[in-house]
Parts: sequence; C-alpha cells; structure tokens
Amino acid sequence: MIPIKPVSERAEPRSPATTALQYLQPGTLNLTALPPLSLYIHFPWCVRKCPYCDFNSHEAKGALPEQEYLDAVRLDLEQSLPMIWGRPIRSIFIGGGTPSLMSAAGLDRLLSDVRTLLPLDLDAEITMEANPGTFEADKFRAYRESGVNRLSIGIQSFNAAHLKALGRIHDEAEARRAVEIAQANFDNFNLDLMYALPSQTMAEAKLDLETALSFAPPHLSLYHLTMEPNTVFAKYPPALPSDDESADMQDMIAEMTAAAGFGHYEVSAYAQPGRRARHNLNYWTFGDYLGIGAGAHSKISFPHRVLRQARFRQPGSYMEAARAGNPVAEEHEIARGDMGFEFMLNALRLTEGFDPNLFGERTGMSITAIEKQLNEAEGKGLLYRDYKIIRPTQLGQRFLNDLQEMFLAE
Repeated sequence: MIPIKPVSERAEPRSPATTALQYLQPGTLNLTALPPLSLYIHFPWCVRKCPYCDFNSHEAKGALPEQEYLDAVRLDLEQSLPMIWGRPIRSIFIGGGTPSLMSAAGLDRLLSDVRTLLPLDLDAEITMEANPGTFEADKFRAYRESGVNRLSIGIQSFNAAHLKALGRIHDEAEARRAVEIAQANFDNFNLDLMYALPSQTMAEAKLDLETALSFAPPHLSLYHLTMEPNTVFAKYPPALPSDDESADMQDMIAEMTAAAGFGHYEVSAYAQPGRRARHNLNYWTFGDYLGIGAGAHSKISFPHRVLRQARFRQPGSYMEAARAGNPVAEEHEIARGDMGFEFMLNALRLTEGFDPNLFGERTGMSITAIEKQLNEAEGKGLLYRDYKIIRPTQLGQRFLNDLQEMFLAE
C-alpha cells in the first residue's frame, strides 16, 4: 500500500498529475470497473448557524467574497482533473451552508465553469440546497435557467415555535412561500423536515407532515433530530420527546407517506415513483464523488485503491490553499480491512437492500470478506439475504447503528 500523508505535512504543493499516477500503481484491491462519479460543491456561508447543525457552515458577516471563492472553486476543480480524467459526471449537488445566498450571476458562473471543465451527462441531476429565508422568485428563476433542475428546501418545520427553537431564520409564511416558488419554477424538488423536535407533540409532527404533503412534493427527507457533537444543542440539550414518542412518530410517518404514494427507499428518504435522489443514491451505493469547496469530502476509486480526501474547512484557508496549488487538507487510502464497513455503512441505509454483486464491484473484494458478519447479523434477525439481495429487516432498520457497527474491522 502506498503511504499517503496528511497534506499539512507536505512542505510543497503537490503536482496533481504526479499524484494521480501514484494512485494508479498496483495495490491491494482489484476493481473491474470504476463506479459512477458525482460532483459535490460546498458553499460554506449561512445567515446564522443553527444550534443543531454540525455541517461546515460559517455565519456571513458583511459582504461575501463570492468571486474570490468561485475563483478558488475553479482552481480546486482544475487541480483535481487528473484524478478523474474522462469520467462523466452523473449528478451535481450544491450544498452548504446556504448556497441560495449565492447571486444568480455567481451560480451561473459556477455551473459554466463546471461544464467547461467536466464531461457532464446531458440528463445530469443538478440539485441546489435552499433556505426558505433566502427565496426570491426572480433569483430562483435564474437558478433554473442556469441549469439547476432540482431544489432541496430546508423547511425543517412549519410550526413557528419549533422554527424558533431550531434557530431557523424563516417563519411559517416564508416556508410556504418558498415551496410555492419552487413549484412554479422546478418540477423536481425535495422538502427537508425534522421530527422529534424540542417539546414536539405527535399532533404537531403530524400537522407538519400533512402540510408538506399538501404541496405534493416529488421527494421528502424526514430526519430525526439528533444531538451532534460540537453543536449548541449538544452543549445545552433541549427537552426532546421520549424514545417511545419518537418511535410513534416514525410509525406515523411510515403510514402517511405510504398512503400518499411515497416509497421509503432509504432511512430518511421518501420519493414518488421515478423521483429518487440520484445523487444521494450514488452515495448509498458506494459510488464515487469529487467534493470541491471548503470542507468538502471526496471518495475517488482507482483500479487498485479507493481514496478519501477532505478540503480545508475554513473558507479563508481554503481559498489561500487553492491559490497555492493544493486545497486538500487530508487524504488517505481506505485500508482493505476497512472496506467492508465503509461499503455497508452506506448500503445498509437502503431499505430495499442491494445486489451482493455490488459489493465486489465497488470494493474490489469478494463478499466472503464479510461472511462472518453477515451470518451474525442474519442470526440476530437484523439482516435478510439470499443470492439476489442483502437488506436490513424491519428490526435492522430500527437498530441500524447496531447493524452497521457489526461490520467494523476487528
């Protein structure tokens, strides 16, 4: 295995072409084909940091250095090209932060740079995250004209008290208006909702979901609020519904979404027929993704190894590093012994499971490498498998963290 150091230990900027050749050397894996490739672009600023948020987001203070940041993103992409040369981009996701703080001209420039540098599929799904507090009809029409064909709207709740508790910058009226603007300009959009919120009752959770369903969204993402480390909520935990109450909310969500024609295809994802999120499905099937922008993560496969990278998190440091020739702060090769866990951590999120052959295609290893763990999980009733499918049972879905941890390397 080729040792790969954190970039911070390197005294000089690397040559991307030389580095790419290094990764093409013989290694411990044998991938017969490279997986589909997606592009993730991170926009790191937001109006205000939410108390539950552990993403790489930074409160905007004063005018944003939009052009300087977009210059750095283009440099980042140019410097990454040797690692993905010739591979088509199947989907793009512009996340944050709050990407909808970007000007219409800035977004148009960003997607123009991407099309100039990368072979983008003609029918590529191009998703942009948006905060209801930043919706302007003219700007979102311009986003659509520039090529964004899917929105992911961070509603979280339609309840004023819960929005305030979550630190959101929008109110119920702005949430509804945002969905209406999305409906007018996009035929494909996702609504993000959270449940098991501070002091939330079953009736309030049900009303939130009913309101979301009334807009007939093509896709819903329904997240259980969790206390993530290094957040305000982790330091000052609010009063949350009990485990039994949140489980009842989950059951309610399953019944209502199914009745409305949504398929529950991933832990937190529900879609109308033909509207599954292609970009996220690529993550969950252990596909490849190039992540550019401050704090973005990448997973890139080569014939004999799989590489992970992370960009510098602070926007200023990231822009400086991109100008210096290397915005990558950390990178490492996934060890052969960790590959099974890395794959299963993602694929077990799919409620319908996966074809066992996919394991070999994505990891370059035989499924027998995790035979012991599969047998143990099946024996505990957490997993179903046959020669066509491996999937978590209903019990496995309810205790997914425990199921995933069974595949950790010993």
